[in-house]
Amino acid sequence: MQPDPKAEPPIGLLVAMAIAALWLSSLEFLLRADIKQFTPLLIVPAILGRTFIQSGLFIVAHDAIHGVVLPRNLRLNHWVGQFTLMLYALLPYQKLSLNHWQHHHYSGRAGDPDFHDGVHSNLFAWYLKFMKGYLDMRQRIILLFGMSVIVLILQTGLHVPVINLFLFWILPIALSSMQLFFFGTYLPHRSGKTESNDSHHAISSNYSVIWSFLACYHFGYHWEHHEYPFLPWYRLPAAYQDRRQKQLIKIGMSRLLIFRLLTTTSSPLTLLFLIACF
Repeated sequence: MQPDPKAEPPIGLLVAMAIAALWLSSLEFLLRADIKQFTPLLIVPAILGRTFIQSGLFIVAHDAIHGVVLPRNLRLNHWVGQFTLMLYALLPYQKLSLNHWQHHHYSGRAGDPDFHDGVHSNLFAWYLKFMKGYLDMRQRIILLFGMSVIVLILQTGLHVPVINLFLFWILPIALSSMQLFFFGTYLPHRSGKTESNDSHHAISSNYSVIWSFLACYHFGYHWEHHEYPFLPWYRLPAAYQDRRQKQLIKIGMSRLLIFRLLTTTSSPLTLLFLIACF
């Protein structure tokens, strides 16, 4: 089922370029905007829109880790991942790649850096534990120093208001991390919530394609991502629909078999058993 990289058009690269372009253009526009002219009805959608695009950068980096942004040129593929993670929050690509592959190998159990440790299992404690796994002291210093330099340059050199920087750059980073954690880790990998007895220890959401996209770029179709890690995010809905259709067919065949047995058997005990199963 794995596609041939040489036969694939560079859709992943085009999608990555589009998301990066949206991120840069929307940030430039909103940093230059006069916030005094904005009403809350404009500010809130602008923050949410920036948060969604911010998450898109991480999704691109995530696909790059899986080698599906540009499969025919893995060097460029990983460069795209490094670039989008730098734009996202100055994050180290190699460390995130290592953690993510550990997550796939030990999904939802000991050894999974994204999973709770049995103590930090509620939503907020798990989120903090999750963030500490990616932002150690060294990375926190790099992030704080790097963002401080950027803020200083934009504020003193380009006269960008601090409120604009906070609302349309810093706040979306924080909100995006919550969005990615909630839809990409917490909901799919909650303890005791498994869709099958395989090694994924993950469930998929039942959202429609539109809501799945708006929630977090189809990260909710998480079982499919673990089952087919070579699929880019925009192909997960097709894999989800295919699996659900097979499940419905299987359920329909089982019920048809039971119905036929009900109409042909005469044993009372067998009838009671079949009725209970049905």
